[in-house]
This record gives sequence, C-alpha cells and structure tokens, in this order.
Amino acid sequence: MSSDETDVRDEKPQFVLPLVVRIERDAPPSRTDALETAARAVLEILTDDRSVGEGEWAEAVADWQDARIRKVVRRARGGEWRRAGDLPGITVTGTEAEVRVFPPVPLDGWPTLLAKLQVSGTDLDDPAAPGPVPDGAVVLWINPGLDMSAGKTMAQAGHGAQLLWWAMPDADRKAWQEAGFPLAVRTATPERWAALTAGDSGLPVVRDAGFTEIAPGKTVVSEGSRLFAPHLRLRQP
Repeated sequence: MSSDETDVRDEKPQFVLPLVVRIERDAPPSRTDALETAARAVLEILTDDRSVGEGEWAEAVADWQDARIRKVVRRARGGEWRRAGDLPGITVTGTEAEVRVFPPVPLDGWPTLLAKLQVSGTDLDDPAAPGPVPDGAVVLWINPGLDMSAGKTMAQAGHGAQLLWWAMPDADRKAWQEAGFPLAVRTATPERWAALTAGDSGLPVVRDAGFTEIAPGKTVVSEGSRLFAPHLRLRQP
C-alpha cells in the first residue's frame, strides 16, 4: 500500500471489527486454535449474506474496508459470553476455541456490552507445539521477532486472512469458502520469514500501524496452498 493510499484511508471515517474470544478460567482454548478460529471468523463475516449486496451489515462492512481494517479482540466468560451472544454476530468454533465476530462499529461507538469487556487477559498458551500444516490449508505466518499477546495476534491473523481473501481470484475464493476456509497459523522461522518478506515474494503482508503493543512493521505474511491461490506461494529456490 502506498503512502497516498494510506493517507486516503486515514481520512475516511474509521470503523473497527469487534471480536470476542471465550476464555473460561478453567478451560481456556489453546493459543493456535484461538488464532485460527479468529482468522476464520473474519472470513465468515466478510462472506456472510448480511455483509454483501443489500444485506443489513453491508454498509458497515463496506465503510470499514474502505478505511483501515482495524480489529480489536476482547475476552469474555460465563454470563459475559452469553450476553455477547445476544448481539447480532457470528460465533465460529475451532477445536476448543469459540470466537464471536460482530459487524463493524465506529471506532468510538462500541455497543456498551462489548465496550465493558476486557482487552487484557488474552494471554494463551499451546500445551504442545502445533502440528504440521494440514494438507491444502493456507498458512498465515507470524513474524518470529515479535512478542504479542494472543489477542493482538488474533487480530493480526484476521488481517492476514482478509488480505489473502482480497488477493484471491474469484474461483479460489469460492473453492476456499466451500471447503470451510481451511487455514493454519504458524510462527515462521527467521529464515522463512526473510524469504516470505523478500521484495519479490509477491505475498500479502500485514503492516501494523503500531497503535498497540508493538512498533509499526510487518506482522503476518499470508501464503496460499496447492489447492487455494497456488500463485500466492513462496517460490522454491
């Protein structure tokens, strides 16, 4: 994105996509499952019938995508989670994780119920190292040099999924959606990160503005798979 395009986006009304992850004290989800579920949640709301055409969320989604694609992840448990489920949105489930995504809202216009939820406290761990990337899944590669909370990383993974969706031809989009958006989130090795972010890789790159937790810079690179957007794969030497 050029600086001129960035300036134009900054001048437009700013919206944010709220995501809420369920974190019960006695049964928190694993970190990678939460990241992957959040990424799929972003894709689900982008493609929901209510978000396109004359749908009830379409105007808000269009306005949000015309500006910076801000996302904020908050946590909920117990009654908070149940009450959040009463608001219009989509709940997406992973192996353990549950994430509810809501239509975009003005940056300073959060629904009261969601505004009361905490941003902090989203630190999650993986009890075991994530397994190999499932065959055919696209991969959202996390910058290995960054130390981000799970909530921040969930938002970045969501950005990565969205940029990959934008970069896909219609046929790949249709196939990916029909397959249920198979994806994996993994932390790249330093060597792979260097290759992914090389000037000639041609892959979608998330550049965080640095508003929270980290300095401005690259956070996620999105890579297609042999089944979905194979032209957006790292070329082998």
